Amino acid sequence: MRIAVGLEGSANKLGVGIILHPSHDTPTDPPSPHDSAHSDDGAFHPHSKQHISPPVQILANLRHTFVSPPGTGFLPKDTAAHHRRWVVRLVRQAMKQAKVRLEDIDCICYTKGPGMGAPLGSVAIAARTLSQLWDKPLIGVNHCVGHIEMGRAITGAENPVVLYVSGGNTQVIAYSAQRYRIFGEALDIAVGNCLDRFARVLHISNDPAPGYNIEQLAKTGNVLLELPYAVKGMDVSFSGILARVEEMAKKLEASNGSWLDPETNTTPITKSDLCFTLQETVFAMLVEITERAMAHVGAAQVLIVGGVGCNERLQQMMGIMAEERGGSVYATDERFCIDNGIMIAHAGLLAHKMGFETQLEDSTFTQRFRTDEVLVNWRD
Repeated sequence: MRIAVGLEGSANKLGVGIILHPSHDTPTDPPSPHDSAHSDDGAFHPHSKQHISPPVQILANLRHTFVSPPGTGFLPKDTAAHHRRWVVRLVRQAMKQAKVRLEDIDCICYTKGPGMGAPLGSVAIAARTLSQLWDKPLIGVNHCVGHIEMGRAITGAENPVVLYVSGGNTQVIAYSAQRYRIFGEALDIAVGNCLDRFARVLHISNDPAPGYNIEQLAKTGNVLLELPYAVKGMDVSFSGILARVEEMAKKLEASNGSWLDPETNTTPITKSDLCFTLQETVFAMLVEITERAMAHVGAAQVLIVGGVGCNERLQQMMGIMAEERGGSVYATDERFCIDNGIMIAHAGLLAHKMGFETQLEDSTFTQRFRTDEVLVNWRD
């Protein structure tokens, strides 16, 4: 039996998770009652089929989000200050919820990168401190690999093509020869960043998340306007799309509700229509490159991870594509698709079992840490 504490703070969400991996010779227990750890709003909203893989027991999964005012983003220095204020409190709460003793813990895992520099630094310092105070090994974890491994553990997906979509990353990934190979990615800004920045233009609330609020508005949109469609081989580009939809938002504001659907010339264009248009366009691009990767590697499964992976419309569009290919889509709910400490604990414990350890002098952090740089030697 091994237990790990995981600290995640690569962006505006601070997560602390504690996970248990039973030994191979230990009888498999049912999922821990603690695996019902909830999202920031205190609710669990299931919208995909999932299970807790028997070898994994989630003992605690806590998170606190730094929320900036509408129309603004979160600055690195403010986000780092938030993480410093909350990290001790969350660690204490997690230890209490998990009901574990210090001597039960095998390692301290933290996000080494990629992410925002100042928040990453705050979490790295906290992890180093815990490692020295408790005399436990330190494990630096790649944020992207954490998402993938947690998604595999939660959904039971065996060898899927992975679509990793978040505020800072957009990648299509498949596993080969102990590496997660990147088949395609965003050439400029990530899809989550594109959605977040458009939310600022419309002054949409950042609580609980700008992307989530765009999704809710898009559900009532009816008019699909024309936007650039920027798929370049296996890569995508979102900056031009963002610039064009921002122009549309300014036109809508200037028209005072008098801008009509150019096709019917009768239906007024709304904020919901702009959100609908943006989602449909960028998600179609993501489905296209994911399908191409599936065809290349002969995969029938798609696993969607990262914060944008919570979006029900993206899951629906990907499901239509996968069903046409005789395949299936796997996704998780808000507890695990949004940045969390449990995914860092899980990926770190997998590496720890293979003998990996981050020495104190190497316990740095980096804003750029490629998914394919990590040796995934815990997989065949």
